[in-house]
Amino acid sequence: MDEELLELQKQFEFAQQAKSSIRLSDRNVVELVQKLHDLQIIDFDLLHTVSGKEYITPEQLRLEICSEVKRLGRVSLIDLTDSIGVDLYHVERQAQVVVSDDPELMLIQGEIISKSYWDTMAEEINERLQECSQIAVAELAAQLQVGSELISSMLESRLGTLIKGRLEGGQLYTPAYVARVNAMVRGAARGITVPMNLSALWSSLQQLLQGMDGATGVAVDNSFFQTLFNGLLKEVEILGSLRAGVHWTPAVFASAQKEFVDSFLSQNSFISYDSLQKLGIPQPMQYLQSRYPEGIPLVTMFIHPSMIEMLDAAIEDAVERNSWIDSLTVLPSLCDSQDAYKILSLCPSVQSALKSNRALIVGESYVLSDGFIKDVFTRLDKEMQTTIPISSASKIDDEKHPIKESKGGNDSGRLSELNDVSTECGNRPAMERGSKKKKGKSSGNPRSSASESDLNKQEPIPSKSKRNQRKGKDSSVSHVSESKRSKEDSVGAPSEEWIINKVLALVPEFEEQDVDDRETILKPLANQLRPMLVTSWNERRRVMLAENSDRMKRVLDNLQKKLDESYMNMQLYEKALDLFEDDQATFVVLHRHLLRTTGASIADMLLFNLDVYNKLKNGIPVEESQNSESVSLSSGERTSIAKSLHGSLSVKAVALVESVEGKQMDIFMTALATLVEESGLFLKKLDKKLEKALLHSYRKDLTSQVSMENDPVLLLPKVVSLLYLKIHNKALQAPGRAMSIAVSRLKDKLDDSAFKTLMDYHSATVALLSILSASTNDEDDCASDRIATKKELLESLMPTLKGLVLGSTITQPQVAS
Repeated sequence: MDEELLELQKQFEFAQQAKSSIRLSDRNVVELVQKLHDLQIIDFDLLHTVSGKEYITPEQLRLEICSEVKRLGRVSLIDLTDSIGVDLYHVERQAQVVVSDDPELMLIQGEIISKSYWDTMAEEINERLQECSQIAVAELAAQLQVGSELISSMLESRLGTLIKGRLEGGQLYTPAYVARVNAMVRGAARGITVPMNLSALWSSLQQLLQGMDGATGVAVDNSFFQTLFNGLLKEVEILGSLRAGVHWTPAVFASAQKEFVDSFLSQNSFISYDSLQKLGIPQPMQYLQSRYPEGIPLVTMFIHPSMIEMLDAAIEDAVERNSWIDSLTVLPSLCDSQDAYKILSLCPSVQSALKSNRALIVGESYVLSDGFIKDVFTRLDKEMQTTIPISSASKIDDEKHPIKESKGGNDSGRLSELNDVSTECGNRPAMERGSKKKKGKSSGNPRSSASESDLNKQEPIPSKSKRNQRKGKDSSVSHVSESKRSKEDSVGAPSEEWIINKVLALVPEFEEQDVDDRETILKPLANQLRPMLVTSWNERRRVMLAENSDRMKRVLDNLQKKLDESYMNMQLYEKALDLFEDDQATFVVLHRHLLRTTGASIADMLLFNLDVYNKLKNGIPVEESQNSESVSLSSGERTSIAKSLHGSLSVKAVALVESVEGKQMDIFMTALATLVEESGLFLKKLDKKLEKALLHSYRKDLTSQVSMENDPVLLLPKVVSLLYLKIHNKALQAPGRAMSIAVSRLKDKLDDSAFKTLMDYHSATVALLSILSASTNDEDDCASDRIATKKELLESLMPTLKGLVLGSTITQPQVAS
């Protein structure tokens, strides 16, 4: 068989070497091959070479690729294209077939690499690793011109076989190097006694390794240290707990923590959360609750039940002794008010005392017994009776005066305040007036006098009130709302600041507290005591008002009665002023005289009685003698009383005082009417019937005075007033300055002899008064003689003058319409 094969080879070689007599061109050959392929005589694929002079089958191309890979172990497809002479496209296609058919080959980044190549590289890497102890994967990848992932996967599959080492974090280490680093990690972990972040530990170990290996050392990744550490922890070569992968707490530290917490809690019965956080316990409350389930968690600390028992005993003793206690003085200094309040809420004695109202918690930490609060209240109440009289309630912030409650159509308006006071005291109003006043003569008859001092004693007669102009409106007494009444009741009561100052004086122990602590206890205590003190104060005030209610009613009745009389007299005197409208100077003098005498008397009487009523209403003691029938006030006293009134009443009273000092009666009358209306009283107007009755009474009284007068100086103004009453039917009040004008205007009303007698008497009176005003105690006898002479002259004229006014010597009497 072999011989036949050799023979065929020789024949084939001879055929090839024999020269053909017929030669074909390259093109003919190509066409011939294409024709054979079309006739399917050649039934396999043919691939052109790069030169175009040769054909190669895919099987042959694959054989040549396998041959190159087997020879070199690692071949680039581009290099195969150059060596085989086939286009890169065909090489890539056949290379994929070759690699897919042979599992020991791989096509990576345009290169075919065999397993044997990697084995060879692994042996070389192992030799180098044993020399250097560590090699970076990135460095190997750069040398082999492959990716780090590829070289890592190749190394991982050969670790422990061809490569004696350990791959970790992109580094390849020898077992000896790993053992050395593992020992360093174990030593460092065992040397830690406090919680630590492992990242800082790995940084320290890296610096240590770089210092040991020098410039040739490769930086070790933290993951390598972490892997070694996790292995040591798993093998129980180091003891502790690892949280979040990096927070390491050694077992020795945890043991010390436990011992510290147990010791501190057993000795002090409490432990603060801050101290546990300083020990590295991140959630102290949960930690303590899990270890000591019988304990009580607070806001800032954790306590043992024994502390509650200790505080409970102290509080129970304080309550029994009717004293007070600051729980913070019994509790630890680290305990705040919130913790104290929670502990107090857990004390059985506190719960029992609060339920039975035997104690009160203020400021979250202070426990005040009911006996202590009552004792302080009793002492403050006694102090209040001496330092805060009921009169301090006189300042009620209201727009209207207390007397005025209604301006309706009934007289009950002026009594509304009195009725309201009676209602407060539990009594129904005892007075109710009708809607009509009895008309007729007044109970008192006015007197006429020449001197201004006598005229100051005259009292006017009031007119009708303006209330009739508002018929149809609600005339009932308005009631004060409960909220307003409560607000008024507390006016003048002790303030919070006063209570705090008095409590500090009564309980000096509070002074020893810190400023913040004093604010914490004193304000709540003051708020607790103030309603009690206000209630006591209001009760005394109601008792005082009840005692004064009768006097208040008498003051109002007497005031209205005197106001009626005085105001009607004022209207009589005012009508007489119309006789002098043509003489402006005299007209002004008469106005001012009437304001300074009768007007001032009315203002003094009204202001004085309003002031007395206000004092009685607010509990200010007023002597019975002060409420006299005649009152004379100075200008300063009037202003002071007017300003002491309240709200709009004070404004209207000041306006009245100012009008008294003015020159016009109409301004005074308007101010008087406004003040009287604001006070809830009324003015009675003078009608014809009343005027006639009053003039008749006035004339009868003047006649009696003239007949009984023995003083020659005082006789003249009475005579002049009586003459004007008979002639003009007017009640004239003229001062000395206007007496001459008043006398001269009687010339046409009297006969010549009577007028001459009146003028002579007037001249003698003026001369006597001039001598008296110019004379002193050191004058000689000449002045005394002249005074005596003038008096003798006046005394001689007195019977004639009296007969003039008491007889029928008036020539033309005039009756006022």
